[in-house]
Amino acid sequence: MGNVFAAAPPQKPSALGLQVIAPPITASPPGSSQLGATQSPTPSTTSTIEDNHPGTYEDLHKKCKDLFPQVFDGAKLVISKGLSNHFQISHTMSLSTFQPAEYRFGATYVGRKQFSPQEAYPVLLGDIDASGNLNAHVIHAWTEKIRSKFVTQIQGGKCQASQFSTDYKGKDFSATIALANPDIVNESGLVVGQYLQRVTSNFDLGAEAFYQYGSQVPGGELSLFSIAARLKGQKWQLSGNISPAAGGLHACYYHKINDQLQVGAELETSLRLQESVGTIGYQLEIPSAAVTFRGKF
Repeated sequence: MGNVFAAAPPQKPSALGLQVIAPPITASPPGSSQLGATQSPTPSTTSTIEDNHPGTYEDLHKKCKDLFPQVFDGAKLVISKGLSNHFQISHTMSLSTFQPAEYRFGATYVGRKQFSPQEAYPVLLGDIDASGNLNAHVIHAWTEKIRSKFVTQIQGGKCQASQFSTDYKGKDFSATIALANPDIVNESGLVVGQYLQRVTSNFDLGAEAFYQYGSQVPGGELSLFSIAARLKGQKWQLSGNISPAAGGLHACYYHKINDQLQVGAELETSLRLQESVGTIGYQLEIPSAAVTFRGKF
């Protein structure tokens, strides 16, 4: 299926890709043109530096995943208004046959601390529904090399999920440490470490270590290790990561056909569950009409 919407920069996935929280942030992500060109917290410095930097492990499959539309059931109306270059509010109304109609109020604030014309901090995003359920993001760069993110989800007056992560950007590598859902009373939580290294101008290599502990985990604790690689050309990119202990494989392929058409394919395989899921997506832009069409199947 596909959807048509006004051309806008693709949204960045939230948090570390841990899927701990997927808050339906309705305001434009930090960096939307509606907020005075304060594009995404992802560092955006000179082209020479960016060409030699692999980005974060979280963004390993970003080029491919950004092609896929955000599919939902029913109808959704989003009204956004920028009150200044630093502050924006939004109203979101959703209708669905599977759940009651919902209204959410959202707000985005982008601070004045700038490292480049398209990068400003701190960034505060949040939305709340009529029942007081809250989703919030806080993103701040302490220096040009160190950036932290905090994500939380509150429902029924209780914190259902939270995650804190810090990224360090070196000259040709990035390192991330994250802590999710820490519970001192019940002695549970999740710790993740990620590293991505630029090996050559076309090849990146990385690794991820995952450790979870708590009474709900079989044996009281669980640890996994994954390795990842990304190979890219002028108009294409192949990325993948594999977790030998879990028997998991995740691969993505991205190709830019021309200035208007981009395609991507994603494959997720679990040897433990003996199943695979494949997705093919595309993005077609019509610059003259300021319209972008995305679809996947």
